[in-house]
Amino acid sequence: MDISYPNSSGTRPPAGVAPAGACDAHMHVYDRRFALHGSPDAMVDKATAGDYRRLQQRIGTQRTVVVQPRVHGTDNSVTLDAIRALGPDRTRGVAVVRPGVSDAELEHLHAGGVRGIRFTLYTPANAATDFSMVEPLAQRVHALGWHVQLHWSADQIAAHADLLARLPCTIVFDHLARLPLPDALSHPAFDVVSRLRDNGRTWIKLSGPYLDSMAGAAGGYADTTGIARAWVRQAPERVVWGSDWPHPTEPIAKPDDAALFDLLGQWVPDEATRHRVLVENPALLYDFSETTKTETSE
Repeated sequence: MDISYPNSSGTRPPAGVAPAGACDAHMHVYDRRFALHGSPDAMVDKATAGDYRRLQQRIGTQRTVVVQPRVHGTDNSVTLDAIRALGPDRTRGVAVVRPGVSDAELEHLHAGGVRGIRFTLYTPANAATDFSMVEPLAQRVHALGWHVQLHWSADQIAAHADLLARLPCTIVFDHLARLPLPDALSHPAFDVVSRLRDNGRTWIKLSGPYLDSMAGAAGGYADTTGIARAWVRQAPERVVWGSDWPHPTEPIAKPDDAALFDLLGQWVPDEATRHRVLVENPALLYDFSETTKTETSE
């Protein structure tokens, strides 16, 4: 599997070293180690908690935000187990919840390190919620100080601009807002997200590409450098990084760890900005502020 990411000069840069306190803001828990429920076929074979720690060490990140992105039948105990295994002081979670989730369950997730919920509506047939439930659930988790992570298509973002403007809580657009290539900057969703971002509560997550056949699919991640750099130029204070590793569409070979960070180096070539994206921004968004203060003072 060829997973090199050449830069504009056609050569691959050396592997980067993340600054102290860096965070990988999206690590998938498709790990058999945490497959407490559901079909094991949906898990990545031979990925363990040790693999996650190895990835952190290789790209230099000390913190992780994990998500177990199954939709129907999601059991967030899997995410809570991952947080405990990787260290509650250095790990946060994003949950997928049912419309009827109880206040007690939300409090339990919060105590376990969850700081956001994910609406996976990109393929509505597989979604645990629908668009009518986004606002009520967002209002409920806003009281906990959580964000909502939107795994939506660009067309869905554009069609629901009014809904998005009403949400009271912080919004995180996953996968660079899924703007379709090659005309990402001209899609109506780009303006919608840009306007929302100006409210000071909206974030963009730069996502590592799927490294298999999906990279060539319509709206895939074959070359998202242009849109990634556009988001960083517009508002570096509202961007976080996530490797999106491992992914269930990659059951045969795991991506080269260093390549993930090399890609971020191309998207955010300035070292000071990269520090902001990897350390300061996720500390604020994911509530790592206290541990950040402790480590920077040592």
